[in-house]
Amino acid sequence: MKQDSPLPAPGAPLQHYISGAPFDLQSVEAMTPEQSKVFQASQLRLMWWKFRKHRLALISGIFLAVLYSGILICEFLAPYNLHSRNMDYIYAPPQHVHLFHNGEFVGPFVYGRQMTLDMDTLKRNYIENHDDVQRLRFFCQGDTYRFWGLIAGDRHFVCPAENGQLFLAGTDRLGRDVLSRMIYGARISLTIGLVGISFSFLLGIVIGGLAGYHGGIFDLIVQRIIEVLQSIPSIPLWLALAAIMPITWSPILIYFGITVILGLLDWTGLARAVRSKLLALREEDYVLAAQLMGAGSSRIIRRHLIPGFMSHLIATATLSIPGMILGETALSFLGLGLRAPITSWGILLTEARSVSVIAFYPWLLLPMLPVILVIMAFNFLGDGLRDAADPYK
Repeated sequence: MKQDSPLPAPGAPLQHYISGAPFDLQSVEAMTPEQSKVFQASQLRLMWWKFRKHRLALISGIFLAVLYSGILICEFLAPYNLHSRNMDYIYAPPQHVHLFHNGEFVGPFVYGRQMTLDMDTLKRNYIENHDDVQRLRFFCQGDTYRFWGLIAGDRHFVCPAENGQLFLAGTDRLGRDVLSRMIYGARISLTIGLVGISFSFLLGIVIGGLAGYHGGIFDLIVQRIIEVLQSIPSIPLWLALAAIMPITWSPILIYFGITVILGLLDWTGLARAVRSKLLALREEDYVLAAQLMGAGSSRIIRRHLIPGFMSHLIATATLSIPGMILGETALSFLGLGLRAPITSWGILLTEARSVSVIAFYPWLLLPMLPVILVIMAFNFLGDGLRDAADPYK
């Protein structure tokens, strides 16, 4: 039987054994290489590993990255200038790209067309001439433009054949290429969501953060304002705010005016989300410790509280951006948003407001396709980012 160690005498000091080696927080002696890789990874790297597993979100992120990269060089990507007119090809339907002609590989080409007018319906009919093979040109000289309105240029990614036509998405009532106008319109429709969400985030985080952290009379006033704004139907409120903008404003001022309107109306949901989270997190011990150390309210909210629910902010942002894109599209479609010469997807859809136009020229609805794809991509991306950044999963 093992004998118990003798107890120290009353009043005698206890013996302590302390190692003099420095404490290594990143010690991985007892870990496998795979475990050490995860243990030493940063929070951003862990989020990236988790995000990659969400295939749909990853594909959506790549799709959006390509779109936002494309708006930087839309003048180069568009086959025609934004304002180029082809009066001989008004309401021309989309052309199909072919690779083989009479069983022989020719490369990307389209067939030439001949137009006939139906005297009963006054509809223009275009018939392909299979003897007229028009090969596409790449990295070629075409319509002149000013890159971002500053630098003159005439290089395009793809151009029609010499004295040929290339209307992959058809033309409108003025003979303008719909595809080129969709590419130019992406610059406005996509950036208005980013600028608007930046303004909305600033208001939502500041107002919601102060209301949730301090509470009291300020929280009461903020909640009543939010309830009033959310009780007003969105479309009439958009119309009222858009209608007060002077018609003499330049297109740039109207663009920023629409952005401010969308930001002012979208901050309420984010403010309530921030407030509800701060009401719970402000009672945590680490918040009390920061207060005792003398940290101010802005530092506690910015450095300690907001990172704790960053996943909710990311999800809210990715859901708010498509809402703003839809808002701009709706205002422009109703004629109270952006106005020419600015081009956006909403302005392009105004060409299809007539039922007769839709019946005869359905390709004018094609600008609706990128709106749907972008909104779906943002929703999938937000779902993946939310799961990757959620600290509770």
